[in-house]
Amino acid sequence: MRNSLFIFLVGLLISLSSCRNDFEFESSKGGLTFSKDTVYLDTVFTNIGSSTYRLKVYNKSDADISIPNIQLGKGVNSKYRMMIDGLTGEDGTDDGTIGDGKIFNDVELLAKDSMFIFIEVTSDVASANPTDFLYTDQINFIHGNGEIQKVELVTLIQDAYFIYPQRSGVDDDFIYETVNFGVNDDAENVIAVGSNLDHADPTNGDEYTWGNSKPYVVYGYAFVPDGETLTVNPGARVHFHANSGLVIGKNAVLKINGGLSTTEALENEVIFEGDRLEPEFSNVPGQWGAIINYSTSTENNINHLTIKNATIGILSQNLATITDTATPYLKIQNSQIYDCSNFGLLARKSNVEGTNLVINNAGQATLACTYGGTYNFTHCTFNNNWSSSNQVAVLVNNNLETDDTIYVKDLVAANFNNCIIYGGNQVEMILDNVQSDTVTTLFDYKFNHCLIRFNNINNQFTSNPLYQFTTDSIHYVNCSIATNSSTFNPKFEDESLNQLWLSEDLNLPNDSSFATLYPFDINNNDRTTSTDLGAYQFVP
Repeated sequence: MRNSLFIFLVGLLISLSSCRNDFEFESSKGGLTFSKDTVYLDTVFTNIGSSTYRLKVYNKSDADISIPNIQLGKGVNSKYRMMIDGLTGEDGTDDGTIGDGKIFNDVELLAKDSMFIFIEVTSDVASANPTDFLYTDQINFIHGNGEIQKVELVTLIQDAYFIYPQRSGVDDDFIYETVNFGVNDDAENVIAVGSNLDHADPTNGDEYTWGNSKPYVVYGYAFVPDGETLTVNPGARVHFHANSGLVIGKNAVLKINGGLSTTEALENEVIFEGDRLEPEFSNVPGQWGAIINYSTSTENNINHLTIKNATIGILSQNLATITDTATPYLKIQNSQIYDCSNFGLLARKSNVEGTNLVINNAGQATLACTYGGTYNFTHCTFNNNWSSSNQVAVLVNNNLETDDTIYVKDLVAANFNNCIIYGGNQVEMILDNVQSDTVTTLFDYKFNHCLIRFNNINNQFTSNPLYQFTTDSIHYVNCSIATNSSTFNPKFEDESLNQLWLSEDLNLPNDSSFATLYPFDINNNDRTTSTDLGAYQFVP
């Protein structure tokens, strides 16, 4: 029986193999179809490579075909490059050199089958059309009968100022320029890839004044050293590459002088974001590092700045937080921080004043006032709808924990006036007061006429003295506590799109003295007649 089964299987395999015919490809005669007639590659900066875009090519005929030639219209001089089924094509010569994605010969495609063409571009603005800055080409499919089918390629090239560290070395053995930020808690110098800004850069000119004539693209960390001031003018656009950011030295100054915009182009807003310009990256967190403020100057001022998609939007701290008594200072107003993978604004033993500030969505906390310090926030909106249950909108503490020690500092003040603290979790505000056995540390906080999302589930906070909303009139003054998603819901326009203005009038208790002190909201709407909490005044 076993022998009979073996003979049967051998016979079956022989019969199947005898039915197979080798593929016979005939020269194509046209009739290909494409997933797109035109491939639009999103805006790229001059001489910076694009993302990879995909075109699908279909052979809907019953014949196995060989396409004699697929090439870019501008041939070897094209700024575009392709990969077809993992191949990079020919280089336009007969010496067998590997191609650079411009010309492909005898490309085979089975009947009723398809193939992918992957397309990229790297071009400078000089190669683009001078009137609209578009760089164009086409993919030509040249068939055996002379017919040519075309797919158009279009991309916008944007010129920019580039700030980057110099490098030395050859081949893959490069050494990059670094900057020394100072000494950390372990008495070690903190070194990072980056460069000091230059008053007389041969290409960019004065790098201590950023304007709006064209965008800035930063690679590594741009460093403002002691004694210098970086001034960012209205309408500036700054794009940071991965693992890049801006650092303000201890005795340096940052002035971001954005202004109110009257059109959807946000012509006066200053915008800091990543350097991926494709729409699918518009709300992706963690694309770049942070603005790091070590400065203790009282002149640091940020107005009408939007920060998007950083790891930490703003980090304000002393580098040596344990031994150094000086306190970084920052005043920020009419500004927005969105979609940060860790924190929107992280302050450590700092002094921060925020007005008309909006922070939405962060992996840990939108606002974290930590390791003590002095903080005053008025008419601000802090919201967190991160897709996990481990984040909060606001965190306030007086401690810093290392591997073997917990350090504590005085929380001199954490004042929140007419603010919204909200989000998708049951608890969106955490207070953490750590006291040592030998020294009493200040922990002074006050929430004055604020909306706070806080549901005391399982009564876990009932006996905690930090959260006595109704009986503690020193730390909580006429606050509205949202214990569920229906009670006191601020009904933002669309928090997933960072639209945190009010779709309905809140009509919640407010402190009119702060409305008088700050009479206009982030959009310059008058709030003195009828005052809403948060950075936005409801507009019918």
